[in-house]
Amino acid sequence: MPLRLLVVATETAEQCNARRQFAGLASHETYEKTLRILDDSAEIAHVSCVDHRDPLTIDQLHAFDGIFFAGSPIQMHDDSAEARSAVSFMQSVFAAGTPSFGSCAGLQIAAVAAGGKTAPRSHGIEAGFARDVMVTEEGRTHPMLAGRPPVFDAPAMHSSVVETLPPGAKLLASNKHTPVEAVEIHHANGVFWGVQYHPEITIGEVAASLRRQSSELVEQGLASDDAAVEAHAERLEALHQDPGRQDIAWQLGLDVETTDATRRTTELRNFLRFLKDRSKL
Repeated sequence: MPLRLLVVATETAEQCNARRQFAGLASHETYEKTLRILDDSAEIAHVSCVDHRDPLTIDQLHAFDGIFFAGSPIQMHDDSAEARSAVSFMQSVFAAGTPSFGSCAGLQIAAVAAGGKTAPRSHGIEAGFARDVMVTEEGRTHPMLAGRPPVFDAPAMHSSVVETLPPGAKLLASNKHTPVEAVEIHHANGVFWGVQYHPEITIGEVAASLRRQSSELVEQGLASDDAAVEAHAERLEALHQDPGRQDIAWQLGLDVETTDATRRTTELRNFLRFLKDRSKL
């Protein structure tokens, strides 16, 4: 039987349209595209957790084999209607008991829904790539990170972090200025695997995101001007078009953990394997 998957949009309709303008796809559409590459037999539906009109019932959520939460600019430490809606939806997912996975904002939504807290990142935007993600002792034996080396880089773009983990959480990876890079959360009837980085996006989408936030990168001192951001984005686009460009990978300090699509999507592959094994029980 094919896996029945639900991809959850955490962007508003306006934010979805904005991302389509600069990256070609909304975040949940990128997720769906990547999942279809990883499992072309999967049946994939999608829903929004921030502006949906008819929220899914717990029974409807229980009917899926796995649920994926995409990223977005949502700030879970702000008391906004979108944040409250996202928490309510995630709590229903936990109640349904369907295993779930989330990237970036998806991780933060799950953490807050289970009793944790988020906050602005102390060093501003983690832009382009999360560097030196270090796997914890628990992470070394966790199936989500199976195949990852002890230290690796991954695509990332975020300005807030999980500051306090909820009860029932296992910290699986972190880096110097992002205390939670990977985590497992048990809450109510459910289990959630999440990462602060983006295993679902391409290097080309990293380039598009940097262009989109060029002024912020300059303001933060990560680039001297917009031209410097553009030059960096052009190199990333060239690497996206030809992942074998060792010269560009060397200049950017990247290795196969980010340049190779199979390696870059490790966590998603492992979660799909987990779902398939579970569906056989």
